[in-house]
This record gives sequence, C-alpha cells and structure tokens, in this order.
Amino acid sequence: MRFRELAGWLAWQQAAHPVEVDPGLERVGAVWRRMRLPLAATVLTVGGTNGKGSASAYLDSILRAAGYETGLFTSPHLARYNERIRVRGREIEDQALLAAFGEIDAARGDVSLTFFEWNTLAAFVAFARARVDVAVLEVGMGGRLDAVNLLDADAAAVVSVGLDHREWLGSTVEAIGFEKAGIFRHGRPAIFGGRHMPRSIAAHAAAIGARLRRIGTDFDYVERADGWDYVGFGSRRRELPLPALAGVSQLGNAAVALAMLESVEPALLVPDEAVRTGLGSVRLAGRFQVIPGSPEWILDVAHNAEAAASLAASLAARPPAGRTIAVCGILADKDVEAIVAALAPQVGRWIAVGLDGPRALAPAELARRIGQAGARFVVAVANVEAGLAQARVDCGPGDRVIVFGSFLAVGPALAALGADS
Repeated sequence: MRFRELAGWLAWQQAAHPVEVDPGLERVGAVWRRMRLPLAATVLTVGGTNGKGSASAYLDSILRAAGYETGLFTSPHLARYNERIRVRGREIEDQALLAAFGEIDAARGDVSLTFFEWNTLAAFVAFARARVDVAVLEVGMGGRLDAVNLLDADAAAVVSVGLDHREWLGSTVEAIGFEKAGIFRHGRPAIFGGRHMPRSIAAHAAAIGARLRRIGTDFDYVERADGWDYVGFGSRRRELPLPALAGVSQLGNAAVALAMLESVEPALLVPDEAVRTGLGSVRLAGRFQVIPGSPEWILDVAHNAEAAASLAASLAARPPAGRTIAVCGILADKDVEAIVAALAPQVGRWIAVGLDGPRALAPAELARRIGQAGARFVVAVANVEAGLAQARVDCGPGDRVIVFGSFLAVGPALAALGADS
C-alpha cells in the first residue's frame, strides 16, 4: 500500500495527475474493468446544475427507510473527505478507504487518475465490498464525461440545468443540457426536474431512446397547508410531510426523487410510510441549513446564479425582524455579478471573505465585484472565520446572517459554528 494514512493518499492524489479537471471515461473505465467487481442490483444516477445533492439525499434516506441497503456517493465534501461515500447511511471509515485506494492502485498500472476519478472508483469499490442493494450516484460535473457515468444507470435524473462550469460544459444552457443528458440510457427512465427544459435534453433522450419524464408534464407535486402530494405518471402519494430540508426548491427535488423511484418499480418497491419516514429524517448540511439563535445563521452552498435566486426566494419566505448580513465566499470562475444581483434585494450588508485554493478570489477583489454588481455596504476580510467574527460585530437586534457560496466557505463556517456537516 502506497500510504498508511488517509491524509497521505489524498495529498498525493491531488498532485498526481497533470491537471485538476480532465473529463473523459477512458482512464477510469480501464481501471474499473481490470477490477472486475460487481456494484449493485440497482444504480440511480442524479445530475443537474442545482438540486442534485438534495435529490440524492432523499433517495438514500427513503430507500433506507424502506429496508434497502444503500451506497451514496456525493461531492464535494464540507468538512471531511469521508462524507463523500456513505454505506447504509454512515460515512465510510478510514480503513475502508485505505483498502479501496490500495485496490485501485494495484489495478491501475501506469494509468493516471484525477482526484475525482480516485474518489469515484473508491465509492464503487466500497459499494461492491459492502454488497449494497442500491447505489445512488451524484454526478460531479456535467454528466456525459463525468466518471460517475461509467456505470449504466437503471434510472437517471437531471434535476436542473443552469449556467455553471462553462469553461468545461459550454457557454449556453443548450450545450450544458446536452452534457448533463449524457447520463441517460437507451430504454431506461430519464427524469427531468426543471420547469423549462432545454431542447437538447429532449433531443438527446429521443435520439438514444430514453424514456423521458418531466416535471409539470408527466409528474408534479401539489403543496398543501400541512404537507404535499406527489402526483406521478402512474401513481399518487398523498398527505406527505414537508421534507426536513428547508428551502423553496425542496419539494421539486423530492418530487424528482419519487419520480425516479416510481420509474424503477417493481425492481424497487417503496411504501408510502417509508417515503414519509425518509422525508422526515433526511439530513444534508449546507442547503438552507438554519442554525437558530441570536443571531440566526443560515448556511447555503449557492454558488451560481440559479442557486442564488432560489436562496433569495427562500430568504424572502422567511423574513427577519431586522437586516440580513451576508458572509460571502465565491471562487474566481463563478459569475459573481449574477449571484449578487439575485441576492441583493434580500441582503443589507455584505462581508467578502477569502478562501483557500488556486481558484480563490482575493477578498478585496471579491468585494469590488460585489460592489460593481450594485450591492452597498461591502467590506472585505481575510477568511471565513474573520467573516463570522465581523458579522457578529455588525449584527443588531433581529438581524440574521447567511453564509453562502463555495463549499470552501460553508464548510469552515459549519465547523466554526459547531454545526453538523
């Protein structure tokens, strides 16, 4: 084994491949074929610009409530790398990760893998060794060339399509939609969760013969005063509780998860009671996560314009007595101006923070761009911890603080606030 500690493996993996992002299935496919491991009886793959983490969490929680043994793969992580791989609802332990990395290293020969490809293969190995019934796989970026797409999904969902990762996926919604639709398969269910579907999604599904189902046409949800109904393409689940995850987008995300489960019946059978239990027990840090107190803290990994608009709507639905102060950390390759424009009506004061990593913006530059987008009352501080301290100083009676943007901002905030990730 190359390293005896997880930290050594992760540091080596981050530097071993010539570039950080290198889309394609050739390398990861070659290594996986050499390993010859079975994965799971059912594979559910979830992609999209926003909402894919929530939909994946719903699937995992509901399926476990129904008695299935699940493997859940998500990325990136907020506090610990182990968050990315969960078996039967529990984070993978270091020793299992070390064993998986050792197997991958022995099989790969001279094949160089990206950090994310190591991560994906480790999840596949862990799920194979644990003999899970269902693997729930969240796409890392795009879909067509993402390492997760190595496996043929029994059902695949694109939760939403927006402008993000344009340097790799394309500069238009149509181009990005085509990349994300690459997780669909011939003859298998393809779920789309957005109200406005790019033509490229429908065209690709038709070209390969996937069974496309879209929200608002083939399935939907009906919100009620005390809960909601899922209206499917062949069934209806009534009087469901509101999901434990907060935010205005969560009923749509939950409906996508239920549409995926409906689409693979009878391979998976999930009673209504398991749906109710799973919706009530689901946990996912950093998605409109409310930490009560004085001040109230809200943490959200909104890092593109569409996610920022959803965050703004969720904030508007929960108005504070005083102001909203934003602690904001955004990477340099994001559309800072569009993000700020979406949130500006809800935010009274901005605190721009520095982040770690080569894609980070200097705090002063982030503050300048926030100001250029029309925001008033902007200050820059060195890092997330300093931003939280500044927010505490600035808070008056009835004020609240949102910490949003990159996972690299929300993760340290969760740790500093003593919240679960």
